[in-house]
Amino acid sequence: MAGLDARIPSLKLNDGTSVPMLAYGTGTAWYKSGSSGIDRELVETIKAAVKLGYHHLDGAEVYNTETEIGVAIKESKVAREKLFVTTKVITNIKDIPNAIDTSLKKLQLDYVDLYLIHTPFFASSESDFQSAWAAMEKVKTEGKAKSIGVSNYLLPHLTATMKTAKVTPSINQIEYHPYLQHGGLDGPLLSYMRRHNIATAAYGPLTAATKAKPGPCDGVYAELANKYYVSEGEIALRWCIEQDIVAITTSGKEERLSDYLRAMSFRMTPKEVNEIARAGEKKHFRGFWQAKYDENDRS
Repeated sequence: MAGLDARIPSLKLNDGTSVPMLAYGTGTAWYKSGSSGIDRELVETIKAAVKLGYHHLDGAEVYNTETEIGVAIKESKVAREKLFVTTKVITNIKDIPNAIDTSLKKLQLDYVDLYLIHTPFFASSESDFQSAWAAMEKVKTEGKAKSIGVSNYLLPHLTATMKTAKVTPSINQIEYHPYLQHGGLDGPLLSYMRRHNIATAAYGPLTAATKAKPGPCDGVYAELANKYYVSEGEIALRWCIEQDIVAITTSGKEERLSDYLRAMSFRMTPKEVNEIARAGEKKHFRGFWQAKYDENDRS
């Protein structure tokens, strides 16, 4: 990493807040099914990530890793204002005021930078979306979250929410990679979000370079990795960032986290970004929430 300009760029959200475009996620491999004590391995990995420059930390109440994030933040001794902390609510969606207080206590923080409704699957009517969002707006008004948003929302969920929203969601965190583009940047979902200035965050951005292999992106990934002297994973991260999409990744290996920062050291051409997108359209792969969707549903 010596001599490498690996500073993570930021994206300005619709409320004026700036979010670092590469986040360290504490879900997936770090997910805990219950309260089984503090995972010191995760604490140390978060501290290592922060030291490398990952100041955007992504958590959720359902991951059961908020306590570890809080301990890591305290032990890292990095100024609070330099960090961007995201957490999400779904387990206690019917009591958002209590949910945010519980999360803040575990995180040992007075506020989070971004608070998200984790999934839309709790709702059985438009009014369910609207009442939950009203509670989120109150969290923001009370200063317990600087920004509020949603996750895994598709177009019907967003439109239902927006009918009564006083505050537009700042961001929608979705599974996004070449094999799940939700219709692409000009498709119904992302174009609606762009019209309303709702930013996109991608979880699972490495999918086409990892668990969805082999696939039609393999060749273009390999070609670009060779051109830019980086790994295919770093090409996958850069592809998101080039589209103004926040990328969320994770690893238990400090060396790999360090390598991912190379995605900040080069720029892809619009033609290359489009080449990956077009290749990705030839395959469909959903890595999360498969039980909620038809196997051919690309929305």
